[in-house]
Amino acid sequence: MTVVPRQRAPQSTTRPKSVVVAMSFSGDDTALVAALRENHPGAKAAFFDRYARQVERIITHVIGFDRELVDVVQEVFANALGSIHTLEDAAALKRWLSRVATLTARKVLRTRSRRAWLRLFADSEDEERLEPPAVGLEQEVLSALRAVYEVLDGLPADERIAFALRFVEGMELTEVAAATNVSLSTAKRRLKRAEAHFLAGARRRPELSEWLRGGSRWEGP
Repeated sequence: MTVVPRQRAPQSTTRPKSVVVAMSFSGDDTALVAALRENHPGAKAAFFDRYARQVERIITHVIGFDRELVDVVQEVFANALGSIHTLEDAAALKRWLSRVATLTARKVLRTRSRRAWLRLFADSEDEERLEPPAVGLEQEVLSALRAVYEVLDGLPADERIAFALRFVEGMELTEVAAATNVSLSTAKRRLKRAEAHFLAGARRRPELSEWLRGGSRWEGP
């Protein structure tokens, strides 16, 4: 009987590829700001994970449901990372980021107002197709929400932002002033004008009549 020697599998001459694992980051906002300034490999991901929802909420409340939401959120974080060295109080990161988000939203609104005439050439069906769905909202609520933002579309950008931050986002007056980077008295004046303009427009919208009657803030003829 002839014994046939077992052949060994050919040895690979290439070294296995190394796997790069990003370093995670944990710490409070003061530590996070320091890590961002030092380019810690896990700091940017931690920054986004910690505050993405806050930024997305502010942007949505200011400009409404929008197909460019993801791009605007990314712009907010790009702006924040590019100016993180200007933040004097690292513990105030959350409040500072709200201001960055608000000012970015203001830029978006003002840019759109300058190119609003282009909407004359837009296809309405295409706009509806690109509009992100408002998941979980009843049709009646969705119609009212759309009406609110159609009324807000008629307000100057600064008034609209003040109104959205105060009555949609639910910020206190001092927070509105801080987010918009103006004095408290200026924020109050903007808000007063915004309320008057919004109420005048809302009263002409049937979708909002019941909502106006149901609240006590804007009761009146």
